[in-house]
Amino acid sequence: MQTRDDIFNTLRDALVELFELSPERVSLESNLYQDLEIDSIDAVDLIDHIKRQTGKKIAAEEFKSVRTVSDVVEAVYRLVQPAA
Repeated sequence: MQTRDDIFNTLRDALVELFELSPERVSLESNLYQDLEIDSIDAVDLIDHIKRQTGKKIAAEEFKSVRTVSDVVEAVYRLVQPAA
């Protein structure tokens, strides 16, 4: 899971599987809370899923600032990039 496209595809699959969303509803512009109707409990489940996939945990403080699928992709991308 290295490129943003890879991360998006994995994230979309996770959203479809975890929250029974149709894949067409999940785009980079989708708002997690308004468009996809994800609540705070779902967000915790999503953070846990990301941790299992990457072996790294997104800080809750960082996750509070995400609003769209694109924001999550960027957060995961920063998380998995090797420190320069």
